[in-house]
Amino acid sequence: MAERFERHRQAWTQEEIQKLHILAAKGMGLKSIAKALTRSEDSTKTRAKQDKLKISKLR
Repeated sequence: MAERFERHRQAWTQEEIQKLHILAAKGMGLKSIAKALTRSEDSTKTRAKQDKLKISKLR
């Protein structure tokens, strides 16, 4: 079963947005960033797209 996140449908805080920008700039992958922020991958991807961030595709 998929992992459940406590933060479901909660607004992003300024600290989370800053952390997202920092982690994306470091070249971390989507899965790692989502886990660090305790957010779902979809939520993280959507927020990154809104902020025009590029998230590395790790293989």
